Amino acid sequence: MLYFIPAWYQKDQWCESEQKWYVRRMQTEFDDTVKQLQLFHRNGVWPCRILLPGYAPNFRHFLHRQGLYRASYWSCFDAVQEVRRKKAVPLSFHNMKWPPRTEFIYTMFAVSAMREGKKYAQIEFGEDGNPIQIDLYENGRLHRRNLYDDRGFLSSTILFRENEAPWRQDYLMENGVWKLRHFLDDGHVEVNPACPEYLAADRREQKMPFSRRSYDHMGQLIEEVFSSFLEGTGEQDLFCLAMHDRHTEMMRNLLRGRKTILSFFGDRYRYGERMECLGLLESAGYVIMDSRENLKKIRKVMGGLMKNSRSIPPFDTRVDPGISQQLEVQKILVPVDGMEPEVFGRLMQALGIYLQTNDRARVHLFTRQADYGREKQLLEQARGYLEASGSAKAWTKKEPDNCVSENEVDREDRSAARFVVEQCVDELSVSRCMREQRVLVELREQPELYLQIMGLSVGIPQIVRTGTQFVRHGKNGVILKEIDRLPETLAYYLESLKNWNDAMVASYRIGKRYTTDVLLKQWGEVIDSFGQDSDLTAGL
Repeated sequence: MLYFIPAWYQKDQWCESEQKWYVRRMQTEFDDTVKQLQLFHRNGVWPCRILLPGYAPNFRHFLHRQGLYRASYWSCFDAVQEVRRKKAVPLSFHNMKWPPRTEFIYTMFAVSAMREGKKYAQIEFGEDGNPIQIDLYENGRLHRRNLYDDRGFLSSTILFRENEAPWRQDYLMENGVWKLRHFLDDGHVEVNPACPEYLAADRREQKMPFSRRSYDHMGQLIEEVFSSFLEGTGEQDLFCLAMHDRHTEMMRNLLRGRKTILSFFGDRYRYGERMECLGLLESAGYVIMDSRENLKKIRKVMGGLMKNSRSIPPFDTRVDPGISQQLEVQKILVPVDGMEPEVFGRLMQALGIYLQTNDRARVHLFTRQADYGREKQLLEQARGYLEASGSAKAWTKKEPDNCVSENEVDREDRSAARFVVEQCVDELSVSRCMREQRVLVELREQPELYLQIMGLSVGIPQIVRTGTQFVRHGKNGVILKEIDRLPETLAYYLESLKNWNDAMVASYRIGKRYTTDVLLKQWGEVIDSFGQDSDLTAGL
């Protein structure tokens, strides 16, 4: 069995990041573990299972969003709370017990429960329409928050002080009896003496007693329950750990002496600054990096501690021709998150120079940050640099949402806007955005892996500042060291269909190295290195 231990946490807490349906998602849920699970689970090439350390009452909905609903998993908090249900169950707030004379008021976002003219509760829903949270009010102040499991029961409740500051969270069993009490001030956890046991393994009736009645912090309790589960695994089992500073120290103790694969992804774990992973690196059987460039960096930092290591991109490529040739305008995608101010300024000036020679070109500033003020901020910054270089100020004017009039008197004003902000958090929105782009200009020092993989899939040229394994100079793109030469580089691809087509063909050829079949073969070699016959295929 191949066990995946993910790093799906909400900031610095042992819990998921499920949120209300109307709140803009601020960070992507897609990472290396999601893609690895998709590779193994969808192709049925190796038995795998998820080991979930954190609290996730809406985990089934998360799996559904990622196309992994039927994936096998074990949840630490399910064992603690003695939850045996596995399937999501519809839950209606109308079926809950409400005080007499409770009136429900439906708004565009939530449902408010009123009693005698005062607000009694507010019901919040998830993206699938299921109630995930009910806030209860007393004399106009929040005093309790109930969190609901997508399997149809109350999972935990948070109590608030008079100043509405949370001070205690009770984790409940399916019958509503509290099992743990987590005191948020000092972090200590107490176990209910009336039910001081947890499930030894899912789908079994055997229980194990907690070794203590009180724990200094939640991590101690999770480590004990997790350790109990690991005792039931075999010597041939493999563990693929997503590196994250939330659980690195814990997993170093739990996985000692076991066959372990460490998976590094992007900047989720800054190995150059944190050395807590030294013990894991010494004992791990294999280290997987998301790119060759990051593999070189960690080898330089860790030196001889890394015995076996290789880069396996977490995303696969596929031939997915975009629609940029069908559009009247030529969109230039420019990722800007984390870009140095000096580079951003020079880049805007270079783009302004090129736009003066190409009326069809449009610049799409790409950002992963979903803050409501992010669009205005980027446009104002771009406007300042464009004005300094003598470019048109109206190019960065934000178009109104409803800018179509019957007689089209605003047509000329709308055509002046040539800088647009693309705020894409989840990979679905990124994919939609990329299919309309004519060229990718990635001039950040550290290019984004997913954008480069998508660039290969849709077959567009990539102009990069730092060379990577996904861009071959003069083939599917250009490694541009001097930003001042950007206008002539853009003209090379945007004003010659032949050059653009050549880059598209080269992109598809390079992309053949990162298809699903190839990635599965590479993972098979990793598993074989542990002395096991992987027999990995792609369902062929």
